[in-house]
Amino acid sequence: MATRTDAPTRREQILKEAARLFADRGFHGVGVDEIGAAVGISGPGLYRHFAGKDAMLAELLVGISGQLLTGAKQRMKEAGGVAPEAVLDSLIEGHIDFALDDRPLITLHDRELDRLRDTDRKLVRQLQRQYVELWVGVVREVYPELAEPAARSAVHSVFGLLNSTPHLTRPGSLPGRAGTAELLHRMARGAFAAAGSP
Repeated sequence: MATRTDAPTRREQILKEAARLFADRGFHGVGVDEIGAAVGISGPGLYRHFAGKDAMLAELLVGISGQLLTGAKQRMKEAGGVAPEAVLDSLIEGHIDFALDDRPLITLHDRELDRLRDTDRKLVRQLQRQYVELWVGVVREVYPELAEPAARSAVHSVFGLLNSTPHLTRPGSLPGRAGTAELLHRMARGAFAAAGSP
């Protein structure tokens, strides 16, 4: 999501504004008219793009889980043949891009995942498990003495660290995007190093 340079489609604009509004005021605190107004169309006009708010929420949460997994696979493919440390750095960078550029989706996931239909929620969880397992494999290459359950716990802990960015919202609470990305990267690597130390 963060690496796209072409103009977003109307559908993508709607999803972006829906994510922002849902994160700010909660899923039930936002009407279709407000989402439509945010992108310059009538509320009923949204139904040309989505069946309703539930469909938007599902596409947002399933979509970002799929994008994270696809992005991680792509980074691993592009890093083929390099040191495992470089692959881990690339995965961390990709997740930091998400954490800094798609903060409303983190909030939305935390608050609204249970509102998805069972099939959509299961798909989100399945995609997330695959994403975690990619990381676990790389972390264990970098820290081979780290047992698989401990590596999995470390990965989840690092995700918690990186996904904390929506809570840093006061003016001046972040040192600029580049500085924040660098800080998060150092902290993530430090956490993995601590987990992997004897």
